[in-house]
Amino acid sequence: MASEWEFFSTLFAEPQKNGLTRPKGVRGVGMPMVNMGELFAFPRILPMKMDRVLVGDKERSFILQDGDLLYARQSLVFEGAGKCSIFLGGHEPTVFESHIIRCRLNRRKADPLFYFFFFQSPLGRDAISSIVEQGAGAAGIRASDLAKILVPVPPLPFQLVASSVLNALDERIETLRRANSSLEAIARAIFKSWFVDFDPVRAKAEGREPDGMDAATAALFPGDFVHQEDTIIPAGWTEGTLGDVCEVARTGVQKTEMRPDENYVGLEHIPRVSWSLPSWGTAKDLQSGKSRFQQGDILFGKLRPYFHKVCIAPVDGVCSTDILVLRPKNPEWMAFALCHVSSKQMIDYATRLSNGAKMPRSSWHDLNNYKVILPPESLAEAFTSIIEPIVEKIIANVHTAASLTALRDTLLPRLISGKLRVPEAEAMLMEVV
Repeated sequence: MASEWEFFSTLFAEPQKNGLTRPKGVRGVGMPMVNMGELFAFPRILPMKMDRVLVGDKERSFILQDGDLLYARQSLVFEGAGKCSIFLGGHEPTVFESHIIRCRLNRRKADPLFYFFFFQSPLGRDAISSIVEQGAGAAGIRASDLAKILVPVPPLPFQLVASSVLNALDERIETLRRANSSLEAIARAIFKSWFVDFDPVRAKAEGREPDGMDAATAALFPGDFVHQEDTIIPAGWTEGTLGDVCEVARTGVQKTEMRPDENYVGLEHIPRVSWSLPSWGTAKDLQSGKSRFQQGDILFGKLRPYFHKVCIAPVDGVCSTDILVLRPKNPEWMAFALCHVSSKQMIDYATRLSNGAKMPRSSWHDLNNYKVILPPESLAEAFTSIIEPIVEKIIANVHTAASLTALRDTLLPRLISGKLRVPEAEAMLMEVV
């Protein structure tokens, strides 16, 4: 069943609204406010720890309702204007900031979740791209142009069934994302216990057996500390730098040397504070030289390092030259290097030493000199033997999620065009979820 197309404005329950200019006054009290950070980080905006602002009676028209669609009026660093999220409600009234456009749809004609998925699909992203204007500082969209976008308007029952199919896929993708977040948290917790807090060493120094490890692993830890310059470190360990265990892979590649279908990672692809890389592009439209990387390499965003963009490469490919490709000097140090490079302490260090007023960049020279406490190689190897399966599972989940995302993004255009019927889509869903 092919769908009719209409102006987006024909689906509105009320006029579009630009967000609230952040009121002056006390921060941290009042109503939660959705800002650009939440919009770019969370396609589905749920109750979360947001900034709070004092809102008076005149601003209560900015309170969001469940199902409101939110669009970025301007681009954020590495993120595109027109990014769409859906607000899924909360336990208390929530407002939205001025860099966001709110669209509230007529529920008798439009299912918000259906149109949320439309704007995630290639059709919707192309429609948004057509109205993005490049400004002096950042790209942006206008509410008046958004209202004139042509969107498909199939019958409401079709929208509801189609969005339920797509939602099942999206929930599976979200489950994989949460699983990766939990796996990463486990790895970070072990790293902190072993190499930051030195819990096993403290336990042995106090005559206790280290928690959560077998006897062979416990035997790799010393039972006392020694003074070394201005610090106390485990006996037998040494002070060193990240450069002792990790190096930058300086493999440049020119545009003429890249295949069009080669995987490409830009800063816009790397999420904040996550080892997982949820998506990547291709080299088809690249116009300049890039850096080559291998699966398992650490990709470190050196432009504006305070955005904390550090991930594990799940594929081979090329990346922006604003990404450092880092690799352990020996496989035994893989997990140790990964956890240090992606730590908050490293990000803070890189941010302090970055150069450039408007576009600060860190460098390998600075990261190379980041001080670390080096355990014996046997202990680094034991740590990697624990963390490596976690990293492999994260990469496997990334590939599964990427396949489901590709399926989700192609199902909707096929349903809209009538090339795929809903029962066929449901059957495909049963095979993968």
